[in-house]
Amino acid sequence: MWISTSCEFSFEISVPTPFILMLRARRGSQQWVAREEYEVLPSVPVIEFKDFYGNDCQRLIAPPGPFALYCSADVMTLEHVEEAPGTPFVEIQNLPSDVLTYLLPSRYCESDRFYLLASEITQGYLPGYDQVAAIEDWVRRNIRYEPGTSPSPVSAIEINLRQSGVCRDLSHLCIALCRALSIPARQVVGYLYDLQPMDLHAWFEAYVGDRWYIFDATQYGRKGAYVATGYGRDATDVAIYNQYGPPVFPIEQIISVEMVNR
Repeated sequence: MWISTSCEFSFEISVPTPFILMLRARRGSQQWVAREEYEVLPSVPVIEFKDFYGNDCQRLIAPPGPFALYCSADVMTLEHVEEAPGTPFVEIQNLPSDVLTYLLPSRYCESDRFYLLASEITQGYLPGYDQVAAIEDWVRRNIRYEPGTSPSPVSAIEINLRQSGVCRDLSHLCIALCRALSIPARQVVGYLYDLQPMDLHAWFEAYVGDRWYIFDATQYGRKGAYVATGYGRDATDVAIYNQYGPPVFPIEQIISVEMVNR
């Protein structure tokens, strides 16, 4: 299916402010970017690079005054998330080298603190995909999804105590539980068609069998229409933008995700 995504951020800048952005849709096996538009107003020099996780990033210095970012794309993506019950756990010695980093505890995913809970949740399930699906279902049933309630990232330990949070927080807990069982898991940010309320979205992927699979504890069913812009260990690695110097917050943020025919 074809999805058209767009985001627009407007700022009022007081002093020259460095930004690192992650707005471009990823290229990969599960999505194809056919059209893309990227605009910075006023126009300033932009340097592009790929980070450690292969995300397309841009760095620039925003001048004082009104400053705006706009990015849009037409992306072909999966209509339904692929399911693979029974897909086996991959022993550590057989994992690709670039997947190993997603086994480790990270700032917001303290997986070394969740082995007992993860074992309890997945008792009786086959190692691998079925364990991840059990974790996703447990988090969906036990942690309330409350959009707009966590302006700053919350760790897996915090969200498990609080019992509610935004999409980013629920994915942190899922990731920590997966890694506690030595299943590689990573956070993904981007867009989701028909998300309510509409905003940028976060979900997670787990590596079982020989590939990554999409999971999302905030949604029901296996609908697709996800468009990824970034992958990383947790929210630290996948911020849509990082800004340095005096704090700057958007005075306007507009997100749009529509289905299109091509």
